[in-house]
Amino acid sequence: MRLQEEDARPGDWDSARLAVRLSPYASLAGFVNKTLAIAELEIRKLRHDFTELITRAAQPVLWFVLFGEVLTRARAIPTGDHAYRDFLAPGILAQSVLFVAIFYGIAIIWERDLGITNKFLVSPTPRAALVLGKALSAGVRSLSQALIIYGLALLLGVKLNWQPLALLGVLAVVVIGAALFSTFSLIIACLVKTRERFMGIGQVLTMPLFFASNAIYPIDLMPGWLRVISYINPLTYEVDALRALMISDWQSSFGVGVDFAVLIAATVLLVMIGARLYPRVVI
Repeated sequence: MRLQEEDARPGDWDSARLAVRLSPYASLAGFVNKTLAIAELEIRKLRHDFTELITRAAQPVLWFVLFGEVLTRARAIPTGDHAYRDFLAPGILAQSVLFVAIFYGIAIIWERDLGITNKFLVSPTPRAALVLGKALSAGVRSLSQALIIYGLALLLGVKLNWQPLALLGVLAVVVIGAALFSTFSLIIACLVKTRERFMGIGQVLTMPLFFASNAIYPIDLMPGWLRVISYINPLTYEVDALRALMISDWQSSFGVGVDFAVLIAATVLLVMIGARLYPRVVI
């Protein structure tokens, strides 16, 4: 017996040590694969209702064309050397992403009513991968809004920054911002559990998030109390990053690195909370 153990020891111990070393990487790879699988499953739904993305872009387009053009002519809001439409374009893009993401949680309630959520919960997929996969799919959905806003901004003469790194940065901000607010929406859906109550809360939250940010006017014009709220509003940092990356010769108020750090930290925190609450959606 001892001889057999000694003969098997070198190879067995090497394999065991290698398995221990690789196990964290294997776990991470499995988590990523499951997250991407959930995201791909959610994105596939676009083939059945692609017009949803177009209809959701109608309100931001109206804001951009009507509200933006009127205030550009009025010159009521100081925006330095840039026209007001240049200042407004990133804010409208952020608004469009917010509108797509904030009502994303209603799909969770539909899945619960149809019994789909139970199938997810009995699968070996981690809760965090379920939440993050759905958040990433919301980010991909929001990319169509970026194309629409960019096309409209080009027609209206907005001074866009076409550098490749800046464009990639805009895409990253759009995806992260959509993931953040869609996860926030999922958390609300897990708490309220009914479509009617969720729609009411979503409508109540959308406008305060939008107006308590720097999307349509600079923070310097806000009263003190609203300025404090703006600084803790993630949408403010999303707009600031979009403005610095999207508009030529525009300087970020906080720094693009700080904007990304805040958005990523807020998204990670919400994904962790959503992963804790997601099982409660079946109760």
